[in-house]
Amino acid sequence: MKKIGFLSFGHWSNAPHSQVRSASDALIQSIELAEAAEELGADGAYFRVHHFAQQLASPFPLLAAIGARTSRIEIGTAVIDMRYENPLYMVEDAGAADLIAGGRLQLGISRGSPEQVIDGFRYFGYVPSEDETDADMARQHADVFLQALSGVGFAQPNPTPMFANPPGLLRPEPHSPGLRDRIWWGAGSRATAEWAGTQGLNLMSSTLLTEDAGVPFHALQAEQIRLFREAWTAAGHQREPRVSVSRSIFALVDDRDRAYFGRGNQATDQVGYLDAQTKAIFGRSYAAEPDVLVRELAGDTAIQAADTLLLTVPNQLGVEYNAHAIESILTYVAPGLGWR
Repeated sequence: MKKIGFLSFGHWSNAPHSQVRSASDALIQSIELAEAAEELGADGAYFRVHHFAQQLASPFPLLAAIGARTSRIEIGTAVIDMRYENPLYMVEDAGAADLIAGGRLQLGISRGSPEQVIDGFRYFGYVPSEDETDADMARQHADVFLQALSGVGFAQPNPTPMFANPPGLLRPEPHSPGLRDRIWWGAGSRATAEWAGTQGLNLMSSTLLTEDAGVPFHALQAEQIRLFREAWTAAGHQREPRVSVSRSIFALVDDRDRAYFGRGNQATDQVGYLDAQTKAIFGRSYAAEPDVLVRELAGDTAIQAADTLLLTVPNQLGVEYNAHAIESILTYVAPGLGWR
């Protein structure tokens, strides 16, 4: 295990025990938690993107703000739903945020998951053509995004521009060199993982897969990682790919931990439905004393196969508690997994 970061969904709620009551709270506390995680020695601060929900939705202002307030930690998304995105505008936003952060963005993108509203991307102005699905549209948007990230000009310049142009075709600006190699695909199946490897995208695998092969979740996820790496090698990509998995893991080291999570693990995987057609398997969560966690996590073959572990955090418990939870994992559990 080379890197450990956190993953926040950025929920807010005006519930009695929530420490995150508003969108403002969610955004400011996300910045503060990223700063705290960097001070603790964590490697990454990642954020989920959900539309039409009381969660983080517009990632680039947040990523830019974190980039300006930190100096070392990786900053990423897990994931941006490409069905909703204007890919060229996204290139500009991503380029600006990455330059502010000094080249530390690690952007997870994907087809996305079922959202709060029916076909929410249609409200954003994006409608699949008659012969394509919304997943096809997401990959089309991703293809335009990735091509534009290469930095190659493609737009015909105006012969009488307001400002002088450089020679040749033009590209979206600002351009951030190297960002194309730091794009990840959130794969929910073995087939999409293979596709990501072929495309030269890093692999981001979460706590659910949209298939059930009758084996433990971690074993299915480890197979997904193996197929991804085989596809990457077969495609002839020269750089080393990266792979992340996310888990809910809590070390029980004080009374607060035991009060919140001490009732035991969700010790088994769960099989359910994301919608009427989509069956999924959800990975188990972990909550135990540190020595128990080290033994249990050593048997999680997907964690062993990945190079990056993202710890999902209960952000509504506030910055102070989440920083404590991250520190407990880094101090008492991560060394036993080979971190650092």
